[in-house]
Parts: sequence; C-alpha cells; structure tokens
Amino acid sequence: MTDSEMMPSAIHTKLMHIQTELKAPKNLYNSFGKYHYRNAEGIQEALKPLESKYNVTVTLSDEIVEVGGRVYVKATATITDVAIGESVSVSAYAREAADKKDMDDAQVTGATSSYARKYALNGLFLLDDTKDVDTEEYQTEGKQAANKTVPKKEPAPKNENNEKSKTHRDLFREYIAEKHPSNETIMSIISKTGVNNDSPDEKWFEALCLAKKMLDKKEAQE
Repeated sequence: MTDSEMMPSAIHTKLMHIQTELKAPKNLYNSFGKYHYRNAEGIQEALKPLESKYNVTVTLSDEIVEVGGRVYVKATATITDVAIGESVSVSAYAREAADKKDMDDAQVTGATSSYARKYALNGLFLLDDTKDVDTEEYQTEGKQAANKTVPKKEPAPKNENNEKSKTHRDLFREYIAEKHPSNETIMSIISKTGVNNDSPDEKWFEALCLAKKMLDKKEAQE
C-alpha cells in the first residue's frame, strides 16, 4: 500500500472536523412526552457556518421505497467538497403511517421525510451527544426519575366523586405510567387517535381504550 493510499481523503478530514465542531442542541420541547428534541432544520442551520468554513456543501434527498408492502422514505444526507467534488453519504429510513388522523397524504409524507432526514444527518455528523426519547437509556432514566420524584402514597379510599373528577386524559397518563409501554407504542396510539394537549375529553377516552386494547393484547402474547 502506497503512502497516498494510506492518507485520508480531503472530504473525510473535513467531515471529521465538522463532526467535532458541530453543536446542534435539542432546543425544541414536546410538552406531551416531556422531552427535548432537535429537528432537521435545526441541524441544517447549525451546519451553515461550518459549510462556509470548510468549503463544503450538505445536501438532502428523498426516495420512496417499498419494503414488505409498506412505504418508506429513504433520506440521504451528502457532504461534498466543493473544490474537488469528493463526497460522503449516509441514508436513513422512516416508514409512512398507514393512517394518520387530521393529516392528508402530503403532510404524512412530509413529516416522514423530516424524520428520516434528521436521522440521516445524525448518522453523517455523529449527533449522539444527548439522549433521544426513543432510546432505551432515555426511557430507563425517565422511569428512575419518576420513581424518585413521586412519593409512595397509601391507596386512597375509592369514592365515586373522586373518580368522576378525573378526566380521561388523567386516566390515560396514569395508565401509561403504570404499564411503561415503549415510546413506539405511545407514538402509535397518539398517531392513530390524533390526540394532543388541546384534544377534548372524548378523544382521550378513545386513546385510553386503544391503549388498553393494545397493551392487554401484548401482555396476553407474552
């Protein structure tokens, strides 16, 4: 092997520097799930000064692919050296929801594209400095924090008035806290029912019924 073959390419050297210098904090907050997150737009904004500094461009592209009868968006993030044209690419996939209430087909595809693009950028620039809500580590820490901050109480005597004062949103949150389902299951329930912080109580009743149905079925299978 010659010395030139052993030398790293210019684009890989520039990518290494950008991976080291890029700061894309999770500056967005999901009030329902109570977690911070970043999106593709935030990463792109943080990249712009580094693109100019290292004379590179970062581009994103999408491709619709079918896997096992389901439609996925394949997003590819590519960094290119402007001077010599060398490039490095990373791809990520996100599956389109079969049905998402309150969203038309274009919105579903757009949301799926944004999600896939974010993870393609994460892979290209090694954005793993903070914990995502869909990682096991995040969920484990969340459960530990909940156990520390919520003191144990003696079970209150049941009375009809107390039960009636609770909304279905309260009951849904209590049920999720009790069962500790995966984030994927929670997002599936939210996606299928379309609930959010402003939803009426009947929508939360629908979400509660679906949660019990899905989790009871999962427990029966186990």
